[in-house]
Amino acid sequence: MTGIALTIAPIFAIVVSGNLLRRAGMPGDGFWPLAEKLGYWVLIPSLLFNQLSTTDIRPELMAPFALTLVGAFYIVGAVVLLVTGLMRMPSPPRGSTLQGAVRHNSFLALAVAETLYGAEGLSLAALAAAMLALATNLSIVPALLTLNAASLGGSVLRRVLKDIARNPFVISITLGLSANFLLPHDIPVLHDATGMLGAVALPLMLLCVGAGLRLRGLRAQLAPLAVATAGRYLLFPLCVLLLPNGLAAEEMIILLIFAAVPTAPSATALAGQTGGDVALMNAIVTFQTALAFLTLPLTLAMGAAWLGL
Repeated sequence: MTGIALTIAPIFAIVVSGNLLRRAGMPGDGFWPLAEKLGYWVLIPSLLFNQLSTTDIRPELMAPFALTLVGAFYIVGAVVLLVTGLMRMPSPPRGSTLQGAVRHNSFLALAVAETLYGAEGLSLAALAAAMLALATNLSIVPALLTLNAASLGGSVLRRVLKDIARNPFVISITLGLSANFLLPHDIPVLHDATGMLGAVALPLMLLCVGAGLRLRGLRAQLAPLAVATAGRYLLFPLCVLLLPNGLAAEEMIILLIFAAVPTAPSATALAGQTGGDVALMNAIVTFQTALAFLTLPLTLAMGAAWLGL
């Protein structure tokens, strides 16, 4: 565990640095929302497109990757919806609890995979991110809109289709996979440019993750916070390890990284857009990100021991 913790410690150091920079007013309060928007719309899509379009994707990996990650995603989501329903939790906190349990911080997962396994790890992580991003965008938004349909009004289907059509992750993943399978060679200029933009993506977005943490938001209901965190840090990793898939141990560790990272920082904005509990969502994001300093290396160490590494 100590070796894994030391290996990924620089990633968390960057996250902490982002929070300290924001608190010190550097480079200014207006910088962080714009940097996050740049990363969401340009940098991370460039990274995903470049990795998915240029990597040697083994078709035999796609099915087990999808079945394991997406299968765990839906199992955890179903359990959380059942538990929160039995608890008679109101729809807004119920939606935020669901996001906290099943969504993942792709920036952190990609950075950890690259740190542990280099370029090959980043390529595998990009494929895993593609699987989860498609499942998330095709499932979470409809679920949240359905839970809060009474307060939002309008057509749920129209909102879902509009969100999918303009989602930069879905677009970049679709284009990247299409280019990989249809084009025999890299596209001059385009692949060079997306490679350069992708190289900036992870450090900047990790700083933004840290800058976005708000400790004041931790005043939240204990029950939904506990359910979301148990789903995220206990049930999701267990499902990934227990679902049969025939993958090699190193490939399993890549999937386990996605199961063990905290929920997505963008979940707070989505909660606001879909009628969720924004204060609770911010508390879940902050608490899980802080807890990940301990749980992520522990989960990866236990997973490595389980897999015989």
